[in-house]
Amino acid sequence: MTDPVEKALALWGMTGASCDFVAGRENRVYKVMHEGATYALRFKRPGYRDLSELTSELDWLAEMARAGLGVPAPRPSRKGKLLESIDGHYADLITWLGGSPLGRSREPLTLGSPLRTFTDLGAEMARLHLACDSWTAPEGFTRCHWDAEGLLGDAPLWGRFWENPTLDAPTAAMLRDFRSQAARALAALELDTGLIHADLVRENVMIDGTDLYLIDFDDGGYGYRLFDVATALLKNRAEPNYPALKQALLDGYLSIRPLDMSHLDLFLALRAVTYVGWIVPRMGEPGSSTRNTRFIKDARDLCGAWLAQSAAHQGG
Repeated sequence: MTDPVEKALALWGMTGASCDFVAGRENRVYKVMHEGATYALRFKRPGYRDLSELTSELDWLAEMARAGLGVPAPRPSRKGKLLESIDGHYADLITWLGGSPLGRSREPLTLGSPLRTFTDLGAEMARLHLACDSWTAPEGFTRCHWDAEGLLGDAPLWGRFWENPTLDAPTAAMLRDFRSQAARALAALELDTGLIHADLVRENVMIDGTDLYLIDFDDGGYGYRLFDVATALLKNRAEPNYPALKQALLDGYLSIRPLDMSHLDLFLALRAVTYVGWIVPRMGEPGSSTRNTRFIKDARDLCGAWLAQSAAHQGG
């Protein structure tokens, strides 16, 4: 794919700016340096989000930046637009946030002050939720829904996890049972919902000295606040000090706003099964078999534990 980089830069009045390709997944991202400032030029993956969703994400980011959150701020083009269409590509330009990711998947954390960092992450997540609740979204605002239907319905956002073709019969049966019981549990609970990031994995949390930033709102939408907490914790479970990291994150969150954490185990299991669905259309990618095996193990462990807890609670 050849991205129309120079045409895009011209629309933002940055013709001739230094520009380097840095990443390509849901977005193809270029690091742009112009007149002493640094930006991320993003070309959107065709078909992943429609125009309304893309513009809504940028409106959301702009408001969160105005509220003082550590998030990328969109920069309007010379026409005053946050999103431009160039040769069939949608593109935007956002501020570049420095620092390094909190960590990398499957690699041990190397943070200087891990407990402080997780406390800060919990607090920033809570500030995000507060800012979202204080904002009245504009007419036409459109984002996905990480609700019961989006997680467990007939067409979940990340796929029908219980039909992953590599599941053995006992695991498939367990995931079907989990889906049914989790849906009943969600229907019976009154849970805190609203706009959420929905993908606060290590790579989407940037650390720059004592500053912490949240990036990559591609999957953000309406959902359960516990889903954000679970996502931030899930892939840190192998850390030797995970109980302390978990408590630090919860303490940080609760220092800013209240949230009932009593159903966190359910949401850890819900987050885990989303990956079992997500991997299916990506089975042909390098490393997908190993990832799939890991995703299934996580889901089996967490769903099994939650089902056992539910059975014990009902029996007691």
